[in-house]
Amino acid sequence: MKFETIKKVILAAILLPFVFMLIEGVFVLRTSMQRYTDLEKDRQFADVLARGGSIAATEILSEIEATRRYLAHPGSETVVDMQRSRLTLDRERRAFYASLPPRDTLDEGLAGELSALSLAYSRIVAARSAVDQGRYSGSNPGSAYWYAALKQLAVVDALSPLISDPVLLEKSNQLMGILLTYYGERLITGIGTRYLDQGVSARFPIELFIQGKTMLGAGMDHMVFHSSAPIVRDIVAYLNRSEQVKANAITDAILAGWRPSRPMRDVWAAAQRERMAFLQRKMVEAASDIHETGEQFSTLSHLHLTRILALCAGLLILATLVMVLAARGLRLIDRLSQDREKLVGELRNAAQTDLLTGLYNRRGFEVAASALLTQAEHGSRWISVVLFDLDHFKKINDVHGHDAGDAVLRQVAAVARQNFRSFDLLVRHGGEEFLALLPDSTPDAAAIVAERVRQAIEAAEIPLPGGDVLKVTASFGCAGRANAVANRNFEDLVKRADLALYAAKASGRNCVIAGATVPPQEERRKTASGGFDSRI
Repeated sequence: MKFETIKKVILAAILLPFVFMLIEGVFVLRTSMQRYTDLEKDRQFADVLARGGSIAATEILSEIEATRRYLAHPGSETVVDMQRSRLTLDRERRAFYASLPPRDTLDEGLAGELSALSLAYSRIVAARSAVDQGRYSGSNPGSAYWYAALKQLAVVDALSPLISDPVLLEKSNQLMGILLTYYGERLITGIGTRYLDQGVSARFPIELFIQGKTMLGAGMDHMVFHSSAPIVRDIVAYLNRSEQVKANAITDAILAGWRPSRPMRDVWAAAQRERMAFLQRKMVEAASDIHETGEQFSTLSHLHLTRILALCAGLLILATLVMVLAARGLRLIDRLSQDREKLVGELRNAAQTDLLTGLYNRRGFEVAASALLTQAEHGSRWISVVLFDLDHFKKINDVHGHDAGDAVLRQVAAVARQNFRSFDLLVRHGGEEFLALLPDSTPDAAAIVAERVRQAIEAAEIPLPGGDVLKVTASFGCAGRANAVANRNFEDLVKRADLALYAAKASGRNCVIAGATVPPQEERRKTASGGFDSRI
């Protein structure tokens, strides 16, 4: 068989499996995109549902109570509480509407419920105006809020079927069950309390009482299918307590026409208040859980999509590489040449980097500093050097060992890198001594940066290999001069920074000392030849 024929056969044998793999990858990608879209939609609906549930469970009720307190005891304190509750409800309502999907993506049922909810909120606005004008004196504006709460529940109920993920759907049903149970209990308690506080001749509002019992039953039906959920088990266990069972019996007796005695009435009212407070806490807990679950699924969907895209990209790259290598053998030589150049570059970079701290070593710093100053010679008018070393570092090695000393140096280098400016050059100058080159910086500005680094080092808690935590300090010396184009000699500048460092040591350590500034004329007289300090 000719070589050309063999080559074609090999290419076909390599190409065909990869073609099928790429087709499969595209199919998987398409499926994953659809899953990603579904999860994002579920996350958005879950966020809307959680916000709506929170409004029904917290903000509407808070404004009702604040308004009632104001009507019962008008004053500066109660009016402030009422205004604060109004602002909170309005803020959450705006956030709820902002989180809704576009109207054209919603079905007619949900769009209708949202329109009814908007009308209900307009009634709250009208009720607020009436309260402020004193037209609710001696009466109760709760009906407007009650209507809005019912419409908010209707929106929450209409949102649940739009969720496709079973976990989110189950939790949304739990939330709806708790909301219905709470509002049923609230209606029963409110109607029953007002009826019992009236005389014997008062007419029993059986229609409203039955409406509360209906809502209560619907809420329990929502939860009964999810009895394995911890939050539902908590509610069922709470309702099976003896005082709650007794309160249910009294409620049934009231519905049958019995008027309990005052002590029995107080027991019933206390149990109902405790039950509503418990259910309200569970509503907030369920709404928060839905929001967190939606965010978790969103994160998982993004991660899943990223993995699929990476897999498809890898397959595409691999297929292309195999075809190119099989078709043209010379590309292998090019690739090997590129790998060699990359390896040489890594080795060259390693030769310029301190292996312990990851900072420049003297050789790498010399190259980088020269390039930086050449680049900045027309824009940087000042150049400063900060020289610092750790205080009593020998004692750290003597007491804790050299491994601890290495850990300290690594941590100090990381803290210094974070707190110097992003364009400053930092080098491990030797042992526990570090040097930083600050372009376009006067000595005073360099001292400010050095003080920030000093405070960060002093505040850092350094974990040692043995488990102990160590704190260290450092002393700093700063010096600067004008950045003359003709001068690239650091020798005098580093010497003056070194003298400032010695002064910082003599001043008690853990401080910053800035040396004198050299004007351009004096710098040119003192510098006869170029070159870096031999220690860099």
